[in-house]
Amino acid sequence: MELSTIKEKIFTIRGYKVMLDFDLAELYGVETRVLKQAVRRNIDRFPDDFMFELTKEELENWRSQFVMSNESNKMGLRYAPFAFSEQGVAMLSSVLKSKKAIQVNISIVRAFVMYRKHLSDYGDLREQITKLENEMNLKFKDIHQALNYLLQKDKVLVDQQNRKRIGFKKEGNP
Repeated sequence: MELSTIKEKIFTIRGYKVMLDFDLAELYGVETRVLKQAVRRNIDRFPDDFMFELTKEELENWRSQFVMSNESNKMGLRYAPFAFSEQGVAMLSSVLKSKKAIQVNISIVRAFVMYRKHLSDYGDLREQITKLENEMNLKFKDIHQALNYLLQKDKVLVDQQNRKRIGFKKEGNP
């Protein structure tokens, strides 16, 4: 099972990174209704942070983000799908007990770990960029002040040359 295929099936819903029941059913090689039935029979193993059912609004929002037509009703989306967090996916291995389910679970958990590592690396990179921007702003501020000083100095010199001289003039001086 390719991790890139699994990563494409990970979405952010309610602030959780989740996989939807029909994608998981496809990966496990079972029908969505079979997966949902197994989960409902073992619902105590799936607290809200492991699995939740999408609301109508969330389902419509998800469909619009992925430009899904109403034909998706024929694909098993007549009912709101279950969304499984990483922990929920891990719990599925105890509910779906086939060898394929175990192998798929291992791949999915690896994909979640890789995804989390990627986000962590991205966060580190963002911190470094922010630090550089702050340093550069300080340097640019110094350069800006120096340029303004030089521009002001030139203006003062021009003003001094154009001013009327006071005092006595020597002969031969204009």
